[in-house]
Amino acid sequence: MTSVEAMGLSTLQAARGGDHRAFAELVAPHERELRVHCYRILGSMHAADDALQETLIAAWGALPTFEGRASVRTWLYRIATSRCLNAIRDGARRPPLAPVAPFDPPRPTSREQVTWVQPYAEHLLPDGDPAARAAARDGIELAFVTALQALPPRQTAALVLCDVLDFDLREVATMLDVSPTAVKGLLQRARAAMPARTPTAPFEQEAAVARRLADAYCRDDVAGVLALLTDTAWLAMPPAPHRYDGRAAVGAFLSASAAGRGLHRYELVPVRAGGHAAFCCYLAGRARGLLVVTAQPQGTAISSLVRLLDDDVHAWFDLPTHRSTGVGTAPV
Repeated sequence: MTSVEAMGLSTLQAARGGDHRAFAELVAPHERELRVHCYRILGSMHAADDALQETLIAAWGALPTFEGRASVRTWLYRIATSRCLNAIRDGARRPPLAPVAPFDPPRPTSREQVTWVQPYAEHLLPDGDPAARAAARDGIELAFVTALQALPPRQTAALVLCDVLDFDLREVATMLDVSPTAVKGLLQRARAAMPARTPTAPFEQEAAVARRLADAYCRDDVAGVLALLTDTAWLAMPPAPHRYDGRAAVGAFLSASAAGRGLHRYELVPVRAGGHAAFCCYLAGRARGLLVVTAQPQGTAISSLVRLLDDDVHAWFDLPTHRSTGVGTAPV
């Protein structure tokens, strides 16, 4: 049975004839994984959504030329990869404007070069068995996606297509419009440039230490937060480039932030994002970004905090823009 027969020849014919419902039936099983693919290459949920929409529009327009030699899935991945590379050429990886802090922050200890990465909302991952979900979650781990952004675009695409999605060299060569030998070269350079991956903490242990941090964070208990950090822990705040390394620097920033807010304190709603425990942040009842907590592999202490300064992030988790204050952090 060919790939066209497997998906239903009548559905394909109907879609080619202009039936939007038939087209939706063809592409719907692949939309979630295509969004994740676009995200891995672009590093941004917003950019991934735009690339996905452009992919579907392009696929609709190119449907009459689809000959069925490859599966619909492979064909869509080729289009999505092309759209992502076009987006990068158009500036999708350009550092966004850094927000201005509403208080006087201490001097950062270092600056991040990749400031556009947004942690992926895990409930948007493709459905599947536990093993498939675990593999998908591994492929959106925040440190991994951030490292991908430092690679040249074609190296990023080759690494994701081969090492994460397991397409073979010939398929990837067709997607990138290069030879299999060229794909091998892209892979070799990408693999050599990627840092070694640090094992992630077990979910239950990371969630437990994250809840303890959330409780201290919401009480502006800076000492309580610092007690949960490793000696080398750091705080980053994309799209701002500022980074604070070590307990003293993190503590100085958290103290300045608390002083700048006066009596207002954060409320945190637990979610999962970027392969880690995370919290949507609310201040005075208004959504104020996301906090991602990464624990050390043993899960007993926290190695990094990423405070995403994006006041629209709550929409990815189907959370409201406003919520009643005073509800506390019971869900964490």
